[in-house]
Amino acid sequence: MPKTLLGLIGHPLGHSLSPQMHNEQFGKLGIDGYYHLFDMPEEELQKGVQALRQLGAAGFNITIPHKVRIRDYIDKLDPSAERIGAVNTVVRENDELVGYNTDGEGYLESLLAVRSLDQIKNANILVIGAGGAARAVCYALSLRSPESITVVNRTQEKAEQLKNHLKDIAAIKVAAKEEAESRNHEYDILINTTSIGMSPEINNFPWSLENVKSSALCSDLIYNPWETRWLKDAREAGIDTLNGSGMFVNQGALAFKYWTGMEPDRKAMQALVEDHLKGENNAE
Repeated sequence: MPKTLLGLIGHPLGHSLSPQMHNEQFGKLGIDGYYHLFDMPEEELQKGVQALRQLGAAGFNITIPHKVRIRDYIDKLDPSAERIGAVNTVVRENDELVGYNTDGEGYLESLLAVRSLDQIKNANILVIGAGGAARAVCYALSLRSPESITVVNRTQEKAEQLKNHLKDIAAIKVAAKEEAESRNHEYDILINTTSIGMSPEINNFPWSLENVKSSALCSDLIYNPWETRWLKDAREAGIDTLNGSGMFVNQGALAFKYWTGMEPDRKAMQALVEDHLKGENNAE
């Protein structure tokens, strides 16, 4: 019986710990599988997905910048992925490639470790970015009915598309960066969904911390570096922080279960990520 092939599609992929995390769980659970990185620029995405079909891949994850465009090259979408408009997990089901999205629920599970459901419901939330990850996060948060969600993106048109996509379940606001930063004192949770600050560009800064209230939470979906410059400055200002490792582990565990039908050891997955990243000097 051939080895089960899984992997991650994106570009670039040098930062990803997904292979280590999944391959360790295959070994622990006795699954004859292998998880591989498939670095695919946008112009190669269609051919790459077709190649994975022909290789008989059991599924794959999708990351930046393909979470929206991948919909064009698979056979169907799970209702939640269709609702979000982005896919981060593909599963081969009866020779069809079916798209799912585990990002939103994975993020929410990590957020609930530091904020209660009541706190989320009463929160004014700022989401920085409007890509596939932002869509998933906004969708998951909208289902919990927070006080407000404001989306800011470099291209405002893309933020408007996100707003319109979810308008039947949430009254999402779109704001220009300058306007939103002037209201920093209003936000209870600030979430960076962009790649700004990701290794190797670790000195980049996605959002001003000026006038952010001390009771707020600054949350970054990035997990490499373990603590981005933005989160470091927030922590040193006395603001609670949440990095992307919990979302990364949770979304990966949910995808793993889709592929294998087995529940992986999330604590072991989290420990592996921490062992690889936590002690590094992220400021240099």
